[in-house]
Amino acid sequence: MKEEESIIRQTYSLLQTEYAEMMRQLAFADVRIGPNLTAVCLSDGSYGVASTSTDPHFHSAKDKRDFGPFTPTQIKGQKLEALFETETASQLKNTLKLAALNALSGRLLSSGKYQVLEHTDPIDLIQIKPDMHIAMVGAFQSYIRKISETQARLTVLELDENALGESQKAFFAPAAQYPRVIPEADVVIITGLTLVNNTLSGLLSAVVPGTKVIVTGPSSSLIPDVLFANKVCYIGAVRVTNGPRLMEVAGEGGEGYHLFTYCADKICIVKNGGQ
Repeated sequence: MKEEESIIRQTYSLLQTEYAEMMRQLAFADVRIGPNLTAVCLSDGSYGVASTSTDPHFHSAKDKRDFGPFTPTQIKGQKLEALFETETASQLKNTLKLAALNALSGRLLSSGKYQVLEHTDPIDLIQIKPDMHIAMVGAFQSYIRKISETQARLTVLELDENALGESQKAFFAPAAQYPRVIPEADVVIITGLTLVNNTLSGLLSAVVPGTKVIVTGPSSSLIPDVLFANKVCYIGAVRVTNGPRLMEVAGEGGEGYHLFTYCADKICIVKNGGQ
């Protein structure tokens, strides 16, 4: 099992331990897999969303084509347990797992067990100082604009330099340079998509003590226990406010910023005052 899958698996196992009966009963009531977002509705009426990540496309030989569980027409009605027990692995299945965990987590995040700040972005909790170095994994445009207006040093780790505008390319560093960049940073901001695409644990392994770590984006809307045990201090997440509209937005090519207009609010989950 890949390390990143173990973060998802550990969170699922935690839920199984604490809510065994509920977990046995849950099934997929509906799913929308759009180019940018995947949304699910579970049989208890909970909704969750994650950024869509798919495997590279290739033309399958006829005898290799997959018509099994969690392929088209074979998702609705499947038990949640079946998804986590399937032996076949894919980026799409990881996306479904994370969207389902986010759906399960929605009510638990409202239980009072966790410190959740409503209508809050984690970057607003960081006092950015001129002598800081901030490393960002993923080109968050709103964060780039905010940080670039300060005197702090900013490095944006990205696979594609063109994800940054022309005026922002001075901040660019190839993603493969994370082992050098992250240990130098005072603050590390990581896209939640790294939970799906199997890169988060490697990034977190490069974090040194004393660094503030933010994981943010729709994909990171799960209970924080495992992330908090792995150096994360703040989680930028979403709270779904209109489930049926969420399914429309995901299915019609919506992106993360559409969520806050139509069907979700920003929340920030904080670890022990951010320590």
